[in-house]
Amino acid sequence: MPDIHTTAEPTLLVVKTSSLGDVLHAMPAVAEAAQAGFCVDWMVEEEYADVVRLHPGVNRVVPCAIRRWRKSWRTHREEIRQFFSQLRHTTYNHVIDSQGLIKSALLARAANGPASGFSHTTAREPWAAFGYEYRINVPKQQHAVLRQRQLFAQVLGYTLSDHIPSVLELSPQTRRQIVLLHGTAWQVKLWPEPMWVRLAQLATQQGYEVLLTWGNEEEQQRAQRIAAAVSGVTLLDKRPIDQLAPVFAQATGVIGVDTGLTHLSAALGVPTLGLYGPTDAQLTGCSGARTQTLQSSLDCSPCVEKTCQRYRGEPLRWEGEVVSPPCFAQLTPERVWAEAQRHFQQDTPQPDAAHCRAAP
Repeated sequence: MPDIHTTAEPTLLVVKTSSLGDVLHAMPAVAEAAQAGFCVDWMVEEEYADVVRLHPGVNRVVPCAIRRWRKSWRTHREEIRQFFSQLRHTTYNHVIDSQGLIKSALLARAANGPASGFSHTTAREPWAAFGYEYRINVPKQQHAVLRQRQLFAQVLGYTLSDHIPSVLELSPQTRRQIVLLHGTAWQVKLWPEPMWVRLAQLATQQGYEVLLTWGNEEEQQRAQRIAAAVSGVTLLDKRPIDQLAPVFAQATGVIGVDTGLTHLSAALGVPTLGLYGPTDAQLTGCSGARTQTLQSSLDCSPCVEKTCQRYRGEPLRWEGEVVSPPCFAQLTPERVWAEAQRHFQQDTPQPDAAHCRAAP
């Protein structure tokens, strides 16, 4: 017999598999669905499963491994067969693909329940819409969080409130620490390394311990160079994403580029400052009640390109060095730190000047 949920609540399977920022953008919509009385299961890439488990509105996590499977479908053939077999065992009242990709539409279609998603004019990949039984028109030129919320509300039949629900918030234990998130998947989204060094100096001058995270060898080497250049910087060991959540929650604040961990900090309710040059904070910026973003105002920003191709002016410099991508030349460390201080001190007391360290 099908494994129908024992609860009397209507059931919902959410298909939002990756990436981390996209997963976090869907969390307010999932919270509203749970508040509206739906028992929510969530299909997500296995590497983000522990993050989704932190969400209080999620009944069950359904890990998938598309990223791993596609490296060798033949090798993982039996695992894939078992996954889809188990997926069909549970009957859902609704299945929502909120990712809008062909691969996610196929996953939604494989589940046991009517599939819904974005229409062909509003899905990220238009052909994905033809895999759904119900196609919802949600205008693109809105923040991703709002688009997710509108999709869920229209499919599930409830009215959105003006308030975006908070999710993942942990009990804060504020320490005089600033977390710097310097790594990201796109090279063009990287804030220049010398600027991270100066920002770390400015923070330690004000008595903060600076914490650096890393996720791969390139990020580790960059973090090591920053830590070697500035006294008062701590290089964290590599740890799973869900284990970084308590680190963020105890910090005074987090400063990061457009990367999944910055979105995680924002979702946790930690004072967060996001740095945006080529990507668009208005559409995919980190979102949260204690979050601010700094966006370059160059005419070509945001270009949302993986390489800088649109800037046509003279090279822009900071401290005599050419800044790449040029849009980050407007986000100097001094400007970033001044904005961070204003933002963080809205929630926390100023550090005691007696504990300030001198910059090296």
